[in-house]
Amino acid sequence: MLIYATSSPDEVKAVQKELGVEKAGHLVEEALAAIARQLRDEGCARFVVAGGETSGAVVQALGVQTLRIGPQIDPGVPATQSIGANGEAPLALKSGNFGTTDFFEKALKAL
Repeated sequence: MLIYATSSPDEVKAVQKELGVEKAGHLVEEALAAIARQLRDEGCARFVVAGGETSGAVVQALGVQTLRIGPQIDPGVPATQSIGANGEAPLALKSGNFGTTDFFEKALKAL
C-alpha cells in the first residue's frame, strides 16, 4: 500500500498562505502518523517513510523508542528495525534529500 500527500505547488502555497507553513505541514504529518498507527494496529508489519518531519511523526506515533540500524538501502539511508515494548517492525526512514529514484522498491526488498 502506498500513501502519500502532495499537491501542485500553487495549491500548497495557497494552503500555506491560509494556514501558515508550520500548521499546514503539521496537519499533514499528524494525518500520516495517525494512518501509520492504524495500519500497525491492523497488522501492517513494515513501513517505508519519506520526509524527515514525517518520519519523525510516524516513529513517534508508532511508539518507537529504539532502532537497530541495518544494512544501507541507499547512501545515507539504512534499513532499521524498531526494538521495544511495541514489538519489532522493519522501518526505512528517509529525508527528502536522500535516496535514488528506485529507493522505494529497494527499501521494500530490504525490509
